[in-house]
Amino acid sequence: MMKEASSAVTIPADNGSRKRKRSRWRVFVDNYRANNAGMVGLTILVVVCLIALCAPLLIPQSQLSVVKASGPILSAPSSRFPLGTDESGRSVLALLIWGSRSSLAVGIIATLLTMLVGSVIGLVAAHQGGWVGSGLMHITDWFLALPQLPLAIALAAVLGQGQASIMVAIAVTSWPGTARLVRAQALTVEARPFIERARLLGSNGRQIVIRQVLPNVMPLILVNLTLTVSSSILSAATLAWLGLGDPTDVSWGTMLQNAFSQGAVTAGAWWYVLSPGIAILLVVLGFTLVGRSIESALDVRRAS
Repeated sequence: MMKEASSAVTIPADNGSRKRKRSRWRVFVDNYRANNAGMVGLTILVVVCLIALCAPLLIPQSQLSVVKASGPILSAPSSRFPLGTDESGRSVLALLIWGSRSSLAVGIIATLLTMLVGSVIGLVAAHQGGWVGSGLMHITDWFLALPQLPLAIALAAVLGQGQASIMVAIAVTSWPGTARLVRAQALTVEARPFIERARLLGSNGRQIVIRQVLPNVMPLILVNLTLTVSSSILSAATLAWLGLGDPTDVSWGTMLQNAFSQGAVTAGAWWYVLSPGIAILLVVLGFTLVGRSIESALDVRRAS
């Protein structure tokens, strides 16, 4: 009888918590859908991601081969080549579609690495405090004092050409801002009464950070992630434009690098430069709008 009574009490409480979770999710979705800028940004990202995923179905990869290029060199847009051709006679539209896969992958992976490193350092610095937290923040301040782009260029040059070196260079130079944001939010959470109750109940440091602090900091990490992707894509395109990317890989940055190195600007081939530039601009705009809209939708003052 005692077991049946306790189970009868537990089930409604669990259902109630699920309803609360559903209601919070519904509030977030409603707040986001009410933001027109956020819906525009989400539409842009969905379209670009679908194009990147369906690239093999839209255009055969064989069209990227320089050997099999059949179009005229630096030809203006036409019915056969809607976005013109490059210096080898390849379709700029094909390069643009296939380049979206590499550009998005590098930007997203570099951002995930940035969030991972910055979040771990910020959480550890806030929870440990003392000389550990002070030392981590001194290292963070040292990285913040260094110019980000020249450091990324130097690091990518040392690591060698390739997408992996670009991702590592972006992550190494971008994590300090995330670490400071996460640490500030984590310190606020650590000062709340439920953290002290968790300590009195016997929770160790790892349990407090994972079960109590991290869930309350996660909305900030999510917002910062969407906003950091745009800067990562810009940085990746910049490094690739400087010739630090993989020359055999097609990306928007390498398209710009090839366009400038092959004299597309002086030849008046504006379509070769403008196409990847607009693509980068649209993706950066989409991620920025989505990040700002998520930040607004998660605002507790709107949810209350």
